[in-house]
Amino acid sequence: MRPRGDPAAAPHVDDVMMPQRVRLQLDAATRHPTSIIGCQVRREPPDSTERYTRWINQLAPEQLLTQVFTSHGPTVVMPTWFCSRAWFSHVGPFDEGGQGVPEDLLLFYNHLRKGGGVVRVDQSLVLYRYHPDAATHSVLETTIWTHRVRFLEERVLPRWAAFTIWNAGRQGRRLYRNLSAGARRKVVAFCDVDENKIRKGFYCYEDSEEAPKPRVPILHFRAARPPFVICVKLDLTRGEFEANLRSLHLQEGRDFLHFS
Repeated sequence: MRPRGDPAAAPHVDDVMMPQRVRLQLDAATRHPTSIIGCQVRREPPDSTERYTRWINQLAPEQLLTQVFTSHGPTVVMPTWFCSRAWFSHVGPFDEGGQGVPEDLLLFYNHLRKGGGVVRVDQSLVLYRYHPDAATHSVLETTIWTHRVRFLEERVLPRWAAFTIWNAGRQGRRLYRNLSAGARRKVVAFCDVDENKIRKGFYCYEDSEEAPKPRVPILHFRAARPPFVICVKLDLTRGEFEANLRSLHLQEGRDFLHFS
C-alpha cells in the first residue's frame, strides 16, 4: 500500500491509503492495544462487490465480533488492519503455507482466540481495489468453509445445549452435514419460510451411519426456538428476511448468529 497519489498514473498499484490513515488508526490502537483496528473503505471500481462493501462499512460496533462467522470473513478487511507490533507478535505470524491458504482469516481467528478485540475507524481511509488476479481468488471456498465450521464449533456451539439452523435449503443442510457428530445431535430443528419444505416436515440425513437415520424437523421460523445459526445471506431478499428476523426481537450473539 502507498500514500495517496494519482491512481490513473499507476494502474497496477495495490490499495491506496489516505494521508490521515496512520494518525487516526494509531490513535485508536493506543486506546485499544489488543485490538485489530480497521476502517471504512472506498471500492475501486466503485461498483465492485457492492453488497460486501456495504457490509464492511455499515456493521455496528458490536457486530464486528458477532458476525465473524459469516462467509465474508474478517469483519475488518486485511488491507485496513492496524495493530501494534507487540500484539501482532503475540498473535502471529501469518501462515506462510503458500497459495490457497486463507492467511488473513487464520490470523484473525487466532487473534480472537487470544482475546483480541475488533475496532473500526468510521472514516474511509483506504481505497480498496478489486482485481481478478488478487491472491484471495486462489483460496478455495471449501477450504474457507471448513475453517469456518470448525471455528463455529469451537467458539459458539459448546455453550449451546441445542440450536436451530435457519434455512432448510442447500446451505443449511450443508452446515448440518459438515458438523461433527456431537454438534449435529444438538440441532433440534431447521426453520424456513418455504411452505414446501415446511410441509415436508423433516430433513432425513441419508448419509448418516446412524440407525435409524436422523430426521430433523422443519418448522416455520415463528414456530422454531432460538438460538439460531442463520444460513440465509443478508441483503439479498429486499429486506424480507431481515424484517422476519427483527420481528422475533432477538439479540444477536445470544439468540442468533449469522453464518452465511
